[in-house]
Amino acid sequence: MGRYDFKPLRVHQQASQLLETPRLKARPPWYDVIGTVPPAQALVRPKPVQHHERPKQVKTKKPSKMFKPLPISYQEDKFRQQFFKDHPWELARPRVILENDGRDGQRVDWSRIRQPGRSLDGESVVQRQVWLLNNVEGMNSARAYDQARHEFYDLRHQEDVERRVAREEAEALGSYFGKSYLEIGMELEDEKYEDWKAWAIKETAALQRARSASQIGEENESVAIDPNDPETEAGIDEIGDSVPAQGQDAFGGSPVHP
Repeated sequence: MGRYDFKPLRVHQQASQLLETPRLKARPPWYDVIGTVPPAQALVRPKPVQHHERPKQVKTKKPSKMFKPLPISYQEDKFRQQFFKDHPWELARPRVILENDGRDGQRVDWSRIRQPGRSLDGESVVQRQVWLLNNVEGMNSARAYDQARHEFYDLRHQEDVERRVAREEAEALGSYFGKSYLEIGMELEDEKYEDWKAWAIKETAALQRARSASQIGEENESVAIDPNDPETEAGIDEIGDSVPAQGQDAFGGSPVHP
């Protein structure tokens, strides 16, 4: 047998031959159908029609920033950046960010920088500056910043004076507050400095000893004995009497052979 099996194509022919013999007495139900619609002769599936005129595909550029969130900026962001750039130590002050119901900002009046129940900080300057820009005619950003900043300085100076007076009154009545954070920090810094000073002295002394030892070694290596030097001859004559003669036993050492 070859590669292909042609038996299905000869089913109708074989059925006709069997009907002529006694082996097949009745026609099968499919006999007339296959005779009317015979199986296909082509054993290979026909190639579909190729359409050469294809519509032009428009190249779409893949968006590279599809999932990147858009920048969100507010007017106060630039004011905060300017204030904390000029006053970086304000960031070291503790702040209370707890709110009662999330609407505390709607119950403040920034027509004045001092707000009841709210501590004075850099955000007060920012909100005061925004209020001046939106409610005062002819006000620009620089003037609003200067006005809010000077109001902030006056109130902060007033708080410092009140704190100093309260401390003096308490000390006059016998109170004791101990060392301040600045004094504690200075003491810790002094201790670290003294430790570093002792270590630096020790390292400097070791470095000087190593340098001196290296210099002495170089001097010793550079000194050579000259036999024609008068001092060398005088030294040889001085120790010549202690050297045993040839063939004499050397006491305390190895014998000298002739």
